Amino acid sequence: MNYWLMKSEPSCFSLDDLKQMPNMTEHWDGVRNYQARNLLRDTIKVGDGVLFYHSNCPEPSIVGLARVVREGYPDHTALDPREKHFDPKSTDEKPIWFMVDVQYLSHLTHPLSRDALRQHPLLSGMGVLRKGNRLSVQPVTVEEWQAILAINEIEDPL
Repeated sequence: MNYWLMKSEPSCFSLDDLKQMPNMTEHWDGVRNYQARNLLRDTIKVGDGVLFYHSNCPEPSIVGLARVVREGYPDHTALDPREKHFDPKSTDEKPIWFMVDVQYLSHLTHPLSRDALRQHPLLSGMGVLRKGNRLSVQPVTVEEWQAILAINEIEDPL
């Protein structure tokens, strides 16, 4: 089992939006970075844990937990010219972009801002804090996952 941090702008798709979806499940689409695409396509598996991170907002923070319920498959938004994430180079026969499905697990009682992460000895090295790291999907260590659960007094839901 692996753990991931997935970023979303709450004005586009928030943790509350995920919770309100049928079965509290939705596809994680629109990723247009090759490194993140490779993770979605090749590495992320059913059952993996997800830290849901709100980005590009007044206080970017890890706000909740989700789990992967469907492994990587072609991102249909790349094929539709009406979609914001349309890519004319992607085709049904040769998809370029991939997505996974995630399911809501819980909100954190103590969302963790970037400042809070920096101040915690086990979280201060997280990829999301590295200068220049703008990946929307990135790995999280077991120790980081467990520290976030401990801060929020949550038993591992996976």
